[in-house]
Amino acid sequence: MRMQYSVHSPTQFIQTYADQLLPDWSQPILSILVVLQQCSSLMLSRTLATETQKRQGREQFLQFGHQVALELESLGYLADLFDPATGWPLRSPPGRLHLDDVAVVRAALQYPTMAQGDCTLVIHPDWESAVYPSVLVSSAPLSLLETIAAQVSDRYLLDLHH
Repeated sequence: MRMQYSVHSPTQFIQTYADQLLPDWSQPILSILVVLQQCSSLMLSRTLATETQKRQGREQFLQFGHQVALELESLGYLADLFDPATGWPLRSPPGRLHLDDVAVVRAALQYPTMAQGDCTLVIHPDWESAVYPSVLVSSAPLSLLETIAAQVSDRYLLDLHH
Protein backbone atom coordinates (compact mmCIF):
# COMPACT_ATOMS: atom_id res chain seq x y z
CA MET A 1 0.00 0.00 0.00
CA ARG A 2 1.30 3.44 -0.87
CA MET A 3 1.67 5.71 2.16
CA GLN A 4 1.84 9.42 2.82
CA TYR A 5 2.62 11.03 6.13
CA SER A 6 2.69 14.52 7.54
CA VAL A 7 3.70 16.04 10.87
CA HIS A 8 1.49 18.57 12.64
CA SER A 9 0.96 20.35 15.91
CA PRO A 10 -1.67 18.59 18.02
CA THR A 11 -5.26 19.27 17.02
CA GLN A 12 -7.47 21.27 19.36
CA PHE A 13 -9.17 18.06 20.53
CA ILE A 14 -5.84 16.42 21.35
CA GLN A 15 -4.63 19.54 23.19
CA THR A 16 -7.84 19.83 25.19
CA TYR A 17 -8.25 16.17 26.08
CA ALA A 18 -4.66 14.86 26.22
CA ASP A 19 -5.06 13.91 29.89
CA GLN A 20 -8.14 11.83 29.02
CA LEU A 21 -6.48 10.19 26.00
CA LEU A 22 -3.14 9.40 27.66
CA PRO A 23 -3.56 9.90 31.43
CA ASP A 24 -0.16 8.44 32.38
CA TRP A 25 1.88 10.77 30.18
CA SER A 26 4.21 13.08 32.10
CA GLN A 27 5.07 15.23 29.06
CA PRO A 28 2.75 17.26 26.81
CA ILE A 29 1.87 16.15 23.30
CA LEU A 30 3.84 18.47 21.02
CA SER A 31 3.48 16.74 17.66
CA ILE A 32 1.32 14.30 15.73
CA LEU A 33 2.12 12.09 12.76
CA VAL A 34 -0.76 11.52 10.37
CA VAL A 35 -0.26 8.45 8.17
CA LEU A 36 -2.50 7.84 5.15
CA GLN A 37 -2.35 4.65 3.12
CA GLN A 38 -3.83 4.24 -0.32
CA CYS A 39 -6.17 1.28 -0.59
CA SER A 40 -6.80 -0.64 -3.80
CA SER A 41 -10.56 -0.12 -3.55
CA LEU A 42 -12.91 2.58 -2.34
CA MET A 43 -13.91 2.05 1.29
CA LEU A 44 -17.61 2.67 0.59
CA SER A 45 -18.95 -0.65 1.82
CA ARG A 46 -17.92 -3.46 4.14
CA THR A 47 -16.68 -6.27 1.90
CA LEU A 48 -14.00 -8.93 2.15
CA ALA A 49 -11.75 -6.71 0.02
CA THR A 50 -12.19 -3.60 2.19
CA GLU A 51 -11.76 -5.58 5.43
CA THR A 52 -8.55 -7.07 4.02
CA GLN A 53 -7.34 -3.59 3.07
CA LYS A 54 -8.06 -2.33 6.60
CA ARG A 55 -6.20 -5.25 8.17
CA GLN A 56 -3.19 -4.70 5.89
CA GLY A 57 -3.26 -0.96 6.52
CA ARG A 58 -3.37 -1.47 10.27
CA GLU A 59 -0.46 -3.95 10.16
CA GLN A 60 1.69 -1.64 8.04
CA PHE A 61 0.92 1.36 10.28
CA LEU A 62 1.77 -0.66 13.40
CA GLN A 63 5.11 -1.70 11.91
CA PHE A 64 6.00 1.85 10.86
CA GLY A 65 4.55 3.55 13.93
CA HIS A 66 6.23 1.25 16.44
CA GLN A 67 9.61 1.92 14.81
CA VAL A 68 9.02 5.68 14.99
CA ALA A 69 7.93 5.37 18.63
CA LEU A 70 10.99 3.28 19.57
CA GLU A 71 13.33 5.84 17.99
CA LEU A 72 11.64 8.71 19.85
CA GLU A 73 11.64 6.82 23.14
CA SER A 74 15.37 6.10 22.76
CA LEU A 75 15.84 9.90 22.75
CA GLY A 76 13.75 10.40 25.90
CA TYR A 77 10.44 11.37 24.31
CA LEU A 78 7.05 9.77 24.70
CA ALA A 79 5.23 8.39 21.67
CA ASP A 80 2.11 6.34 21.13
CA LEU A 81 0.11 4.95 18.25
CA PHE A 82 -3.64 4.96 18.36
CA ASP A 83 -5.17 1.76 17.06
CA PRO A 84 -7.08 2.75 13.91
CA ALA A 85 -9.61 0.00 14.61
CA THR A 86 -10.48 1.12 18.16
CA GLY A 87 -9.05 4.58 18.79
CA TRP A 88 -7.24 3.38 21.93
CA PRO A 89 -3.50 3.88 22.52
CA LEU A 90 -1.32 0.83 21.94
CA ARG A 91 1.74 1.65 24.06
CA SER A 92 0.17 3.41 27.06
CA PRO A 93 -2.73 2.70 29.39
CA PRO A 94 -5.93 4.08 27.85
CA GLY A 95 -7.80 7.00 29.27
CA ARG A 96 -11.53 7.70 29.24
CA LEU A 97 -11.57 8.90 25.63
CA HIS A 98 -10.55 7.24 22.39
CA LEU A 99 -9.07 9.10 19.41
CA ASP A 100 -11.02 9.47 16.17
CA ASP A 101 -8.32 9.30 13.50
CA VAL A 102 -10.69 10.57 10.80
CA ALA A 103 -11.44 13.68 12.88
CA VAL A 104 -7.70 14.23 13.36
CA VAL A 105 -7.11 13.99 9.60
CA ARG A 106 -9.99 16.40 8.96
CA ALA A 107 -8.58 18.92 11.47
CA ALA A 108 -4.91 18.56 10.52
CA LEU A 109 -5.19 18.33 6.72
CA GLN A 110 -8.57 19.94 6.10
CA TYR A 111 -9.61 16.92 4.03
CA PRO A 112 -13.35 16.42 3.68
CA THR A 113 -15.04 13.41 5.21
CA MET A 114 -18.15 11.45 4.37
CA ALA A 115 -20.48 9.46 6.61
CA GLN A 116 -20.95 5.91 5.36
CA GLY A 117 -23.09 3.70 7.57
CA ASP A 118 -21.52 3.60 11.02
CA CYS A 119 -18.16 4.87 9.71
CA THR A 120 -16.81 8.21 8.59
CA LEU A 121 -14.45 8.13 5.62
CA VAL A 122 -11.61 10.48 4.74
CA ILE A 123 -11.87 11.82 1.20
CA HIS A 124 -8.31 12.17 -0.10
CA PRO A 125 -7.76 14.67 -2.95
CA ASP A 126 -6.19 11.99 -5.17
CA TRP A 127 -7.34 8.68 -3.69
CA GLU A 128 -10.97 9.60 -2.93
CA SER A 129 -12.26 7.21 -0.23
CA ALA A 130 -9.58 4.58 -0.97
CA VAL A 131 -7.59 5.68 2.09
CA TYR A 132 -6.75 4.18 5.48
CA PRO A 133 -5.89 6.85 8.10
CA SER A 134 -3.87 6.44 11.29
CA VAL A 135 -2.26 8.66 13.94
CA LEU A 136 0.80 8.67 16.20
CA VAL A 137 1.29 11.30 18.93
CA SER A 138 4.56 12.38 20.53
CA SER A 139 6.12 14.67 23.09
CA ALA A 140 8.92 15.39 20.59
CA PRO A 141 9.18 18.71 18.75
CA LEU A 142 7.73 18.81 15.23
CA SER A 143 11.13 18.91 13.51
CA LEU A 144 12.41 15.86 15.39
CA LEU A 145 9.29 13.82 14.64
CA GLU A 146 9.66 14.75 10.97
CA THR A 147 13.31 13.67 10.97
CA ILE A 148 12.61 10.36 12.72
CA ALA A 149 9.63 9.58 10.46
CA ALA A 150 11.79 10.21 7.38
CA GLN A 151 14.60 8.00 8.72
CA VAL A 152 12.23 5.16 9.57
CA SER A 153 10.43 5.40 6.24
CA ASP A 154 13.75 5.25 4.40
CA ARG A 155 14.75 2.11 6.32
CA TYR A 156 11.50 0.17 6.49
CA LEU A 157 9.06 1.29 3.83
CA LEU A 158 10.42 1.77 0.37
CA ASP A 159 7.13 3.02 -1.07
CA LEU A 160 6.44 5.76 1.48
CA HIS A 161 5.88 9.27 0.17
CA HIS A 162 5.46 12.43 2.20
